Amino acid sequence: MASPCATLLLHPYFGFVRKRLEVPDRTILQSRGLTKAFGDFVAVSDVTYSLTEGEAAGIIGPNGAGKSTFFNLLTGMFRPSSGSIFFHDQEITSRSAEDRVGLGLVRTFQLVSVFDSLSVLDNLVLAVVRSGPDFSDKRGFLLGSAHSNRIRSTCERVLEQVGLVHKSSVSTSEMSYGEKRMLEIGMALALKPKILLLDEPLAGLSDVEIHDVLNLVSLLKNDFTLVIIEHKISRIVNLVTRLSVMHEGRLIAEGLPETVLCDPTVRRVYWGEEERTCPAPTD
Repeated sequence: MASPCATLLLHPYFGFVRKRLEVPDRTILQSRGLTKAFGDFVAVSDVTYSLTEGEAAGIIGPNGAGKSTFFNLLTGMFRPSSGSIFFHDQEITSRSAEDRVGLGLVRTFQLVSVFDSLSVLDNLVLAVVRSGPDFSDKRGFLLGSAHSNRIRSTCERVLEQVGLVHKSSVSTSEMSYGEKRMLEIGMALALKPKILLLDEPLAGLSDVEIHDVLNLVSLLKNDFTLVIIEHKISRIVNLVTRLSVMHEGRLIAEGLPETVLCDPTVRRVYWGEEERTCPAPTD
């Protein structure tokens, strides 16, 4: 015979209360069976992946593993051949890249994407006007209204965040590659991301520039959910709390960085070895 307490918990009312007390689902972005084929070549194959709000996640894999294509699918640059994408509980598979920016899904690219013909400040202004959800009248940029106090103050705050205030009026063509990378991250920050996806942000940078970029991301990562693709594995193991590995378009491992990097399959794919002992990762 069930105890009185057990009987009460089985009552429909108490079942409702118990359900209400469950921890809410904090999944902010999810792909289900995501696949992208280019003719006979399958770049991303049946990838199911989820992000928890506020986490810092890394994605690694050899060249051609499908990492950037996966980013392109998540951000609306490519349409999937099959599968679906959800932001919170809203399906966004068919939403445009611009719409996804409006939701807070913002990315950077492998190659720095800035306008060398514009000043540093104008690059930020253009990013806000052309993609920002708050500024629907993009014709205003051509008419000079883009330099309104509201937009300008937003961009100046971002310049402070990325350490480029002193470069505000400088032509972007006069900046170093590392400074351009910081500007590109600033352009993403100006769009107020809920999820920031960084595609190989350390590529082509010197050791000093790598330190500056990682320091910036470390300082800001608590402001949004972060996903970072990177080849320099040793640089990000202390930055991310979860690591996923892609190979030939598929996810082959996922979990805590130290656990994933000791996985025999991962070590074989990356370094051609399956060591019993697991040394610190090398790039």
